Amino acid sequence: MTSRLRIALVQFAPLIGKVKENIDKANFICSRIEPHSVDLVCLPEMVFTGYVFADASAISPYLEDVNNNPTSQFCRDLARRLFCHVAAGYPERSRPGGTPGKVGYNSAVLYGPNGELVGHYRKTNLFETDVTWAKAGDGFKSFSLPPPLRTLSLAICMDLNPQPPAHWQLKEGPYELASYCLEEVAGKPRTNVLLLLNAWLDSKVDPEDEHDYDTLEYWIARLNPLWSDLTQEQKEDETVPSEESKDTIVVICNRAGEENGVLFAGTSAVLRLRIGSNAPEILGLMKRREEGVLQLCI
Repeated sequence: MTSRLRIALVQFAPLIGKVKENIDKANFICSRIEPHSVDLVCLPEMVFTGYVFADASAISPYLEDVNNNPTSQFCRDLARRLFCHVAAGYPERSRPGGTPGKVGYNSAVLYGPNGELVGHYRKTNLFETDVTWAKAGDGFKSFSLPPPLRTLSLAICMDLNPQPPAHWQLKEGPYELASYCLEEVAGKPRTNVLLLLNAWLDSKVDPEDEHDYDTLEYWIARLNPLWSDLTQEQKEDETVPSEESKDTIVVICNRAGEENGVLFAGTSAVLRLRIGSNAPEILGLMKRREEGVLQLCI
């Protein structure tokens, strides 16, 4: 019998450029998580530096080196304390040279229970804020982890959107990330857990609502192949997954707050998406402006 998956989402409003203060805040929030009580803790995109930097010169003082930076140190220490996996986003410094004006990558790290680096990812599909300073990564990535995580795919925010010059339509797609999650890549089985680390902007639709449902519905729509009803062709296809392998747990860890006039959506969520169900299941949901941790056992 597969053990249940235990997840903790950390959502708060970091202050741009205030790395130490943001780390202190995250440590305070995470202090309520008991050791051995979770399998995965996740924190949003560029969580300790802030996100809305004007250009390459503005972000340059905050760029971090792989596996030797404040974000990695935080993840390493928390993973060891809780004996779990920890993921967080950060701005990675690139080597000198290459594309003029591109000084780094929008990246994420994944640390294991012994404090070891087990995964690293660079954002593939860049948002307009990223393109002022960042290079694109070279594609989505998956990691083979111990049960109950198994095959975990890691992506960052705008990766959920169609890659230019594609124009997305609800029925036709394209659904690059969702399609990737359905594939068996480099010998790894299809994705069991999709982890999205976000700095997603508020939709400003119904701003008085505690949750940004417009944004949540958009996230779900972009993952349509993971939950929509099967076509007749798919129903007749013998390669369609068996019942026990149809589920994908989607963890969307978003930041909250406002930064340089930009408002973020919060609304971090955990979803269970079942192929052919035509009914996405919301397992947990944080509020628009909430700062804290959401723990779930699935």
